[in-house]
Amino acid sequence: MSKKLTVVDHPLVSHKITLMRDKHTPSAVFRQLLREISLLLAYEVLRDLPMTTKTIDTPLEEMEAPILKGKKLVFVSILRAGNGLLDGMLDLVPSARVGHIGLYRDPVTLAAVEYYLKVPDDIGERCAVVVDPMLATANSASAAINRLKDVGATNIKFASLLAAPEGVEAFAKAHPDVPIYTAALDRCLNEHGYILPGLGDAGDRMFGTK
Repeated sequence: MSKKLTVVDHPLVSHKITLMRDKHTPSAVFRQLLREISLLLAYEVLRDLPMTTKTIDTPLEEMEAPILKGKKLVFVSILRAGNGLLDGMLDLVPSARVGHIGLYRDPVTLAAVEYYLKVPDDIGERCAVVVDPMLATANSASAAINRLKDVGATNIKFASLLAAPEGVEAFAKAHPDVPIYTAALDRCLNEHGYILPGLGDAGDRMFGTK
């Protein structure tokens, strides 16, 4: 398994994922759980943000206080399901810029097909956190990272709700420089490229479109 993989092992994360896996969980609850988990994921993903200090006055005295250094973040959502993770991370870092990349998976070849890309012009000066609930075949995630590198991104991280070993291996091979953060590493992929035991299609379950 890739040395760049971090599985966020926390009781609250495990509990919320179990609720999301349950096929009887309604879309509204599913969306809320995803938003809550994304906050916990973001805490780990952003652990190594560069810091500096600034002089401030507390009610009692002057002090040198820690503050984020330089250009801040850009969160890049892989549409459409990535927006579920995006919303929670923006709750934590509301000043972050936002990018979107539209990809869909060809049902026959499982290859990623791009239909939209919009990111900040200065993405090369920012830490780009790419979010998508599922790292399954890694075709979409790898294609998204390729496009971001094409437009100048150099400091990139990838965050997902669930990952399959096959996806982690394929992603690490395509982008060994990009760390992967996930809330759960599942067993395997089935013949249709879905994660097992998984939780189904995250987009359909978020938006009630199935």
